[in-house]
Amino acid sequence: MKNQESGESRNRGAAVHTMTVTGNTEIADGIYSLVLCYEEESRPEVTPGQFVMIYPRDSAHLLGRPISICEYERESGVLRLVFRVSGEGTRELSELKDGDRVRVLGPLGNGYPVEELKRRIADGQNIVLLGGGIGIPPMLGLAKSLGFAGEAGEPVRGTVRAVLGYRDSGLFLSEEFSGCAELVIATEDGSCGTRGTVLDAMRENGMTADVICACGPLPMLRAVKTYAQHVDAYLSLEERMACGIGVCLGCVCKTAGVDPHSKVNNARVCTEGPVFRAEEVVL
Repeated sequence: MKNQESGESRNRGAAVHTMTVTGNTEIADGIYSLVLCYEEESRPEVTPGQFVMIYPRDSAHLLGRPISICEYERESGVLRLVFRVSGEGTRELSELKDGDRVRVLGPLGNGYPVEELKRRIADGQNIVLLGGGIGIPPMLGLAKSLGFAGEAGEPVRGTVRAVLGYRDSGLFLSEEFSGCAELVIATEDGSCGTRGTVLDAMRENGMTADVICACGPLPMLRAVKTYAQHVDAYLSLEERMACGIGVCLGCVCKTAGVDPHSKVNNARVCTEGPVFRAEEVVL
């Protein structure tokens, strides 16, 4: 599996932070942008693609809600989460007000290999970021971290392109990709951009990739895995989670290799993932 620090050891050492809400806005129908702030003395390092477990304050909802990190500024301690209201827990999160305090565990899991991607861009390779639905938010943080405009004015040899897939014309976050990626849009109803999927949009625009990074619903990830037979691809998986630290085994996915923890062909999305190389997982 991954040649990096064990997700289990890192997640179990993750701290629970009490964070302050500094903004909460509905940016599309049922989609909210929640901005939280760490205390000055407790600002962790974050890799794009990681997630946090955020705990509703209602004692009837004991389990945290796993939400991908959209953006993070370590200097200011500002963390941005963009999520869809899908149940009572996320409904409560959508009602948080400025000044409210919430408990957050994380950051958790393995993210995208940012430094490797930067090296490949510098070598002239083309990186394509594929985001579908609520899988779009982590792609924004990844795009910004790749320095599309170049470091200190240095030219970028390769390209960073973002292909975003929506149901309709509610193109949340799309304007924020300008300046950090070349943007292509796909919509299921054909109201904007290519009618169809993110892969339809790639084909329609004659796009090729040396590396694909994807986050979205399972059917999309299956299609990307099939498409990327001869391309390096990183997939961010979504599974229901209870603990977020690899104990409960509630977020297991099938893998091509044997997991050293369970000794069978599976891995825990919360610890070994959520980002996997495409060839590591069986979808």
